[in-house]
Amino acid sequence: MKHFPLLLLSALLVMGCSAKKTAPVALVSGTPAYQLAKDLSAIDPIFDPDKNASFVTARSFDVTVGDVIEVLWAQYGKMSGQLSGYDAGQLKTNATQLATKIGEQRLFVLAADKAKTPAVTEEALKAALSEQFASAGGEEQVAALFKENDISLDFVKKMISESLYVNDFIEKSLFADVKATDAEIKKAYEADKTATVRHILLLTEGKTDAEKKEIRKKMEGILKRAKANEDFAALAKEFTEDPGSKETGGLYENFPRGQMVKSFEDAAFTVPVGKLSGVVETEYGFHILKVESRQKETLALEEVKATITDEIVNKKKSDSFAKLMESLKKRENFKVATL
Repeated sequence: MKHFPLLLLSALLVMGCSAKKTAPVALVSGTPAYQLAKDLSAIDPIFDPDKNASFVTARSFDVTVGDVIEVLWAQYGKMSGQLSGYDAGQLKTNATQLATKIGEQRLFVLAADKAKTPAVTEEALKAALSEQFASAGGEEQVAALFKENDISLDFVKKMISESLYVNDFIEKSLFADVKATDAEIKKAYEADKTATVRHILLLTEGKTDAEKKEIRKKMEGILKRAKANEDFAALAKEFTEDPGSKETGGLYENFPRGQMVKSFEDAAFTVPVGKLSGVVETEYGFHILKVESRQKETLALEEVKATITDEIVNKKKSDSFAKLMESLKKRENFKVATL
């Protein structure tokens, strides 16, 4: 489904409705949003607007089918009809993801309210709207597009206003004092910058626990052969289920930190050069890595100091954001339903 540039605020978590404890949105029979839900319920009954099932529950709010459909219609209008081409699994997955984002945004609105964050001024809202209109080809073009697809400009204004409100809270409560120290910059500069590894992957996505147990047993057998000094590249060509590196003997060259999933990266940057990892599990499956080499920064510190500083600050912000999110979810007993 196409996204309008107007809706792509870089810091936006998701558009949201009020986080106050109120009754869940109930779609009104005869409205386009109600009809959209009815159409989708023919694919999966969970979308029945009259039952209004909850995708997310929390102490202060629920996020229901009504909430999700209201957001979809307000954001996409008539284009929401494209959802009828999805299968039940796709619909439920996408709706659950959207409901989770709506719920997360509500958590931050509640936190911003509690912190007495100042309301967004008309000037700030107008400036943000102007910026978004400009990025989408101008106000007239956006207005025509919205009218054609029955999209609510009022909803967009509300979305942007709420995003500015939440972003102001996050910047002031989490990010105001975040900085990189000289010691942190020096440590990051002296650390290995890139790694080159060969790896073997046996996939476990979609497998049962019993199947995963057998796959791990197979991988341990491969590891035993690798430890007996069999050619690792040959083993990778024979066994790996990673199509991106099978023909090169499992080779991934000179990748930086932050590019691979965490447990894979941890092994790539901690296992001694020339040595084998144990069996490493990721969301994709089981891996064995052989570390071929690692490289440090070749440029002078002053040439890369700004980049390193940004990386450290961004990592701290990301960690702080994740920690606050976890705390807010725990406080609100935030749960995503299994539907």
